[in-house]
Amino acid sequence: MRRAAGKTLRLFGIIGAVGLVGCGESEGDQSGIDPSIRPVRTITVGDIDPTVRGGLTGRAEAAREVSLGFRVPGDVLAITVSVGEEVVEGQIVAMLDPATFETEVARLDANRERALASHTNAEGDAERDRILFSQGHIAQARLDETEAVLAQAVAEVAATEAALRQAQLDLDYTQLHAPFDGVIVATYVEAFEDVGTNEAVLRLLDPSRIEMTIDVPETLISQLPFVGDIIVTFDALPGIELPAEITEVGTEASNTTRTFPVTLTMDQPDGARILPGMAGLATPHLIEMPEGRPLIVPVGAIVDSEDGTESLVWIVDPGSQTVSQQPVRLGEIIVEGVIVTEGLKIGDIVVTAGVHSLQPGQRVRLLSL
Repeated sequence: MRRAAGKTLRLFGIIGAVGLVGCGESEGDQSGIDPSIRPVRTITVGDIDPTVRGGLTGRAEAAREVSLGFRVPGDVLAITVSVGEEVVEGQIVAMLDPATFETEVARLDANRERALASHTNAEGDAERDRILFSQGHIAQARLDETEAVLAQAVAEVAATEAALRQAQLDLDYTQLHAPFDGVIVATYVEAFEDVGTNEAVLRLLDPSRIEMTIDVPETLISQLPFVGDIIVTFDALPGIELPAEITEVGTEASNTTRTFPVTLTMDQPDGARILPGMAGLATPHLIEMPEGRPLIVPVGAIVDSEDGTESLVWIVDPGSQTVSQQPVRLGEIIVEGVIVTEGLKIGDIVVTAGVHSLQPGQRVRLLSL
């Protein structure tokens, strides 16, 4: 397992190293820091404090928002609401001119009446011919013809009724209703404009619950199961702390930032209102990590020994700020990283990026998360 995992991880480690070498050298050149002191990113094995430090930022969004449009094309008769107006579920917010649709309903209703009359006549003829056939007065061919006419009349009734139902639906669709309680935040058309099917007419959001998406570094995503309460604060509402819950966790990291999107949801506070777009800060309150939990490090932290027989990580001595190599035994590769079964202990500081540009005993500078 160790050799197989090492081969699988080698490519990931090389790719991560290329990105960091350029970044680290550029930063050192600009700041005047001794270039021999290599900047590196690290994690503390089993430590969940980095998740709390500084919090994670995001922007507020309404938990429910939608652009509303008519299901049929037509001329806008009226927009019955204004931007900023609160509406309730089922309220009419816009209307199309119904004249054309009412005419179509009337036409199809007349067609249905004619089809029903034809069906009644065909049914009477069929009943009469069945009696005559049973008495031997008409041939089988005559009865078959009458039955065919009846079947056609039945089909015509069904077709006209279906067309009428659709026309009635289309007429109903000339009224646009709010699908939930909320606030109108934008209108896109005016009265007497022609609109197409599903063309956006206005936008509605439900501000009663707020969502905020934060970007969690891949080095911390494995710690989400150990998050208890999450408190969110907003710059525009100082002094107000809101409890939030995790409602969605992205399963794929961003190619550019290597972070996972995590969605938080919270209720509006009493006496204040969070508006979409407000900047916020999420601070997790973490529960204690249980004993016996597998130690996980990012894939990019693993390097192979020169002879390829061992998997290694770089350990930072916090006193001297120097690095040394530590052999490890690897377990399963999972979404959060790779499980280390031997070689590490809680509290070890492991380099997670820049691992291929280090030398034993080299001094390093820890970059912030």
